Amino acid sequence: MEALIPYIIILAKVIGLTFVLTLPIIAYSVYAERRFAAIIQDRVGPNRTGIPLTIFGCKKDISFFGLLQPLADGLKFILKEDFVPSHVNKFFFWLAPALTMVPALVTLSVVPFGSELFGEKLVIADVSVGPLLVFAIASLSVYGITFAGWASNNKYSFFGGVRSCAQMISYEIALGLSVIPVLMHFGDLNLSNIVADQAANGWLILPLWGEGLTTERMLLWIPMIISFFIFTISIFAETNRMPFDLPECETELVGGYHTEYSSMKFALFFLGEYAAMIVGSALIVTLFLGGWSVGFGADAWVVSTFGDWAGLIHLGVFLVKLVAFILFFILIRWTVPRFRYDQLMKLGWVVFFEVALINILITAVIMAAPPMLERGETGAVAALIIGVVVFSALMFYIAKSLDRMLSSDKSTTVAGADTNS
Repeated sequence: MEALIPYIIILAKVIGLTFVLTLPIIAYSVYAERRFAAIIQDRVGPNRTGIPLTIFGCKKDISFFGLLQPLADGLKFILKEDFVPSHVNKFFFWLAPALTMVPALVTLSVVPFGSELFGEKLVIADVSVGPLLVFAIASLSVYGITFAGWASNNKYSFFGGVRSCAQMISYEIALGLSVIPVLMHFGDLNLSNIVADQAANGWLILPLWGEGLTTERMLLWIPMIISFFIFTISIFAETNRMPFDLPECETELVGGYHTEYSSMKFALFFLGEYAAMIVGSALIVTLFLGGWSVGFGADAWVVSTFGDWAGLIHLGVFLVKLVAFILFFILIRWTVPRFRYDQLMKLGWVVFFEVALINILITAVIMAAPPMLERGETGAVAALIIGVVVFSALMFYIAKSLDRMLSSDKSTTVAGADTNS
């Protein structure tokens, strides 16, 4: 029986963190989106769906402020007809929704939801390569959308799938490059250790306690802020959220890659987007905002005061930060207009790629300079700084030259088409 205890603990973590916490958050993120949109647009959102007592002979239903709307939506999708067009590739058509939803849930296995509860870490898999595993698994979701577009045998869906493939691959590069300075700073790939370091020495973008604001930490704060902005905006593009939802742009693609889908298969795409948004928010909170850390040096007090129950306090702190960032995602969707597709690709390749690459070099120089200055190697530090400046200027010159070349080719093509017509 004792040999089964570790497996029982793992099963409890999977059920608790995935099915008790994550799936309800996904469901109520949809509800929050609709309510938030209603507030911004000065209208009434879903506010009446509750317990229908009138069908049992009672005089009045219980509305619960519409909090049972996700349950009603789920029942609607389950009971709707699952229509599969005859012209689709059925194997990939059925596989695509699963490839969209499953990777998002799997990546949550390495995210620490809290510190410890009765000696057990509140993380399903405390692996030493957390960010790498997240990127490896999350990158599989592009196959789901691409398969959906191709297998639907529909031009609108196919264009949506191609757009998504190009968009997600482009921003995965910026996403990976932006997190390298963070990993260089911590010197660790274990997400639990990264959060513990932030609890002791200050959040990455709020380093106000612990070691204090040393000169090196103040200088490192600049590339960390740059990484934060690139990582956050790239997460929007990776999750196909506004203003980067070009693969399902209703104005020209009807519905994009999921045009031919109905019933629960459509619901899986819908929920997969929100699951990816939650994973992205959890990563941002974990890497840059201290994860489950209360902050300002209060974590030691929480542990000493609440003992074995401190993990629940940290879990609550993590969920508050997570929900706040989800609401930020929703706010951006309903306030920022959609990009053009050429603007989307230009931002990823001409701006973020170069800035993220230069940011790595800046971080390396800041981390290498103090010991070199202690050894009196001032000339070497100056050479490194000059090298970074020259490299940065060269990168942006090449990027702008390529951009102008592509723009001129596009203008020539359009002019030729007008002449022929």
